[in-house]
Amino acid sequence: MKTLVVGHHGMLAQSLTPNLQQAGFAVIRQGRPSLDITQQENLHRGMTTIQPDIVINAAAYTAVDQAESEQDLAFAVNRDGLRHLADTCHEMGLPLIHVSTDYVFDGRAREPYREDATPAPLGIYGQSKWQGETALRSRHHTHLIIRTAWLYSHNGQNFVKTMLRLGREREVLRVVNDQYGCPTYSQDLAAAIAAMCQRIRQDRTTVPWGTYHFCSTGQITWYDFALAIFEEAKVFEQFCVREIIPIPTTDYPTPAQRPAYSVLDCSKIQSDFCITPRPWRDSLRACIQELYSCTPTTPATS
Repeated sequence: MKTLVVGHHGMLAQSLTPNLQQAGFAVIRQGRPSLDITQQENLHRGMTTIQPDIVINAAAYTAVDQAESEQDLAFAVNRDGLRHLADTCHEMGLPLIHVSTDYVFDGRAREPYREDATPAPLGIYGQSKWQGETALRSRHHTHLIIRTAWLYSHNGQNFVKTMLRLGREREVLRVVNDQYGCPTYSQDLAAAIAAMCQRIRQDRTTVPWGTYHFCSTGQITWYDFALAIFEEAKVFEQFCVREIIPIPTTDYPTPAQRPAYSVLDCSKIQSDFCITPRPWRDSLRACIQELYSCTPTTPATS
């Protein structure tokens, strides 16, 4: 069975390929310019040529702060692009798996968000992702929307790799300690999506289509995450950083407001697909081990 991953170089797209191949799928990864979801004709022509059996949308505009000044581009990719993809998949009779975000919520909750919680995005990025979800639901029934949070990987640019880089350069780091969430390793999310694809391959008529949440178990702050990153990485490397200081969000202003609490309830994906996320610390350890096995580093001087 042929699976089309829309998106070239993102963390998730790179993680999806080996996970899908291991599950027995032929994988085609395509992105701009040959497959551009913002251009309906280009998209239709490309998908007609590829003739996939399942489509996974890993393409997105994810520059949260930059979106505040690039609203047209954010909506063109995250809303209009998904609408084009939904229309094409509907016309071709293809199941579509789409990845969304915790940023569709405003972060005012005090318990993990369920899939049926009312979205109230704070910024342009979250608004564009929510409107994309809405477009998909209204245009194509045979879909799975997977909301995730705080995605990181041993590939690409993300919080884990940023902390390691800064830890080599600075003796003191200041990290926000009043935003709570669930870090998610891209390999774990990719494995969950591969399992969903296997369910579709077995019998798509029994698939419980709809919206799901997937992230690691447990909830922490960015400060907690930073501490854990260096605790795991110090086995492999010495760092310059000597102190990590917890700070409030008000001390680190950004163009886009972040949800203060974006913990996701993942019980539905466990009950419907028998997919159980692993604890965040176990996933972080796996990411760090993979990162150091793939990327030679020069130890920092003490």
